[in-house]
Amino acid sequence: MELVRDILGWVCLGAGGFFCVVGAIGLLRFPDFYTRIHAGGVTDTLGAALILTGLCIQSGLTINTLKMVLLLGFLWLASATTGHALAKAARAAGLQPKLAEPDHPDEAASAAAAEDAS
Repeated sequence: MELVRDILGWVCLGAGGFFCVVGAIGLLRFPDFYTRIHAGGVTDTLGAALILTGLCIQSGLTINTLKMVLLLGFLWLASATTGHALAKAARAAGLQPKLAEPDHPDEAASAAAAEDAS
């Protein structure tokens, strides 16, 4: 039984580490503020939650597990609230999202012509 608990704990820890690394790469690679908020939210919510879950599994039923579960609940609430507040404040300050570039030059020309016409 202890072997199953160890394996499950390490799987959660590894998956959480993976999501934290992917979120960090997203923070560096995404083009604008709003998509970077999403990458940070994934890192906070999924990465940290899996790491805390793995630690809870590893520690067994102790007071430390209860503390980590409370921390996990706070993290879920605070991460979503923080991301929403950041996006709302950026939008109120006038920060516009970066729109995707058209895939084909023909689309770019027609988009430019539509802008000139209006």
